[in-house]
Amino acid sequence: MSQTLSRLVREAADAVPITCVTRESWPGIEAALPAPQAAYARATDFSPKAGCLALLPDAEGRVAAVLFGLGDGADPLLAGKLPGLLPPGTYRFSPTQNSDVQNSDVQGSELRGFDVQGATLAWLLGSYRFGRYRAAGAERPALAVSESVDAEAVTRIAEAVARGRDLVNTPANDLGPAEIEAAIRAVADRHGAAVTVVTGEDLARDFPLVHVVGASSPRAPRLIDLTWGPVDAPRVTLVGKGVAFDTGGLDIKPSSAMLLMKKDMGGSAAALAAAEMVMGSGLNLRLRLIIPAVENAVSGTAFRPGDVIRSRAGLTVEIGNTDAEGRLILADALALADAEKPDLLIDFATLTGAARTALGPDLPAFFTEDEALAQSVAEAGAAVADPVWRLPLHKPYASLLDSKIADLNNVSGGPFAGAITAALFLRRFAPATRAHVHFDLYGWNPSTKPGRPEGGEVQTARLVHALLSRRYPRA
Repeated sequence: MSQTLSRLVREAADAVPITCVTRESWPGIEAALPAPQAAYARATDFSPKAGCLALLPDAEGRVAAVLFGLGDGADPLLAGKLPGLLPPGTYRFSPTQNSDVQNSDVQGSELRGFDVQGATLAWLLGSYRFGRYRAAGAERPALAVSESVDAEAVTRIAEAVARGRDLVNTPANDLGPAEIEAAIRAVADRHGAAVTVVTGEDLARDFPLVHVVGASSPRAPRLIDLTWGPVDAPRVTLVGKGVAFDTGGLDIKPSSAMLLMKKDMGGSAAALAAAEMVMGSGLNLRLRLIIPAVENAVSGTAFRPGDVIRSRAGLTVEIGNTDAEGRLILADALALADAEKPDLLIDFATLTGAARTALGPDLPAFFTEDEALAQSVAEAGAAVADPVWRLPLHKPYASLLDSKIADLNNVSGGPFAGAITAALFLRRFAPATRAHVHFDLYGWNPSTKPGRPEGGEVQTARLVHALLSRRYPRA
């Protein structure tokens, strides 16, 4: 288990039970509590509202049981609050969570409404801490799980999320293109995947947009290409935006807009986390992960507004704004992916402020022309509490990217439909792949929510793993 997460242990006799209660189940559970504990819960104003906690003592004053309110039970990640609320110790989930409750009707009712597997994952996701630069805090509570919980699967997902969050949280002085490559190689080594990397003159020749964006930094840009799985299995390709830091280039950002730009590689972290989940699950597919990794810096070698660059796909791109660099590096990566016509192509990027304005930080936008695929994406996100919202690829807006001197401009030059025009720009570079999903994500939790601590987040990674698990189950 990663040191950034709480521990899971197998069933422990002394684990303190946690009763998760809804408004509907609370009257029956309260009535079945031993009289002293019921009186204590009332005296401390416990209620089943979401997030409410009561530590019930035994006769010696030790914590004997925990009550935790789920409200109407609508938030599947609510149990992710618990690691931050409970004192050190070992705890366990059970439907009634109180060994003294004997009422079988109460037990059965609670059993039907509680997902122990999901609560265990929520616990792990909520226990995450980024501890690279400061001493460890207080000891975190541990969770004992029964054989009914697939601890291996839950841990695999949580650890992939934790490693992705670590990447997003790491500042740019310690995470550049080379360090992104090293993180990908570490995952590849764990799962027997192959990695090739293109840098230097080869990058300038074969991936000119990646090269030109990264040429202003002393930290060399690169194109990282991971492959895993049987060559004759369905081909799934993940592409992630890996801008280690984005100054905006010569169209430099104001300081307020630059503060969080260490997270501009959040697309690569999400793609890598999803890839790690896929490989760890042994899904029946041929996986390819493509990450263009750069730093968009300012120097005498920086590309300029008005420059025209010929892309890997052969299309010429006029640079309307150097701060729209993410779509440039993705364009070359998508052209590489599209050449082998994968069965499914998914790209991840912290791409536009327009998507955040439309949907806020918690709800990534996604785009696809495939109606059935769109429904599957939305359903997978809802199933694993990794929500997204579809925005349209409105083709008439493609004319906003017209250039008078090149095949297209990298920005529309106006205030409208920024997320849509960015998605339409990317779509030009993967014309052969019809099953293509583009995620425009924020990659950051502005405040702590259940299962989502403040800081870096790998939005849509768990969604993609769920989607692929349904489409390509383990053989």
